[in-house]
Amino acid sequence: MIAGLLALTVAAAFAGAAIYVSVAEQPARLRLDDRALLQEWQPSYKRGAAMQASIAVIACILGVIAWWQTGILAHLIGAVLIILPWPWTLIVMMPANRLLEAMDAAVANPQARNLIVKWGNFHLVRATLGVMAALAFLAGSA
Repeated sequence: MIAGLLALTVAAAFAGAAIYVSVAEQPARLRLDDRALLQEWQPSYKRGAAMQASIAVIACILGVIAWWQTGILAHLIGAVLIILPWPWTLIVMMPANRLLEAMDAAVANPQARNLIVKWGNFHLVRATLGVMAALAFLAGSA
């Protein structure tokens, strides 16, 4: 049972971080000029990606362990939901991520703004998956 509660805790941290990016960080960065926008996005993305990727893997492993120990399907569903941001990021978001990472942040680039707006919309899917995973783990732990 402890693995399920730990999976819930870690998934909630993932969801909270993703929601913060979508409701606080992204709107704030979009108020910056084009040059500063990219200068903020590049290091923020690098740090956030490492953190959220690690959290997703840990929550997934904990969810699978909880399912294996209890047989409660909600834990397995939570494990799948919390790892889905990985393929979503690799398949859907990565083309924009790579373009943004390759841009020179010292130069204003209007294309960066359009890509970062697109990236923010894609990121909402990550937040939604995190919330759904946390709810599945909550159901499994209830």
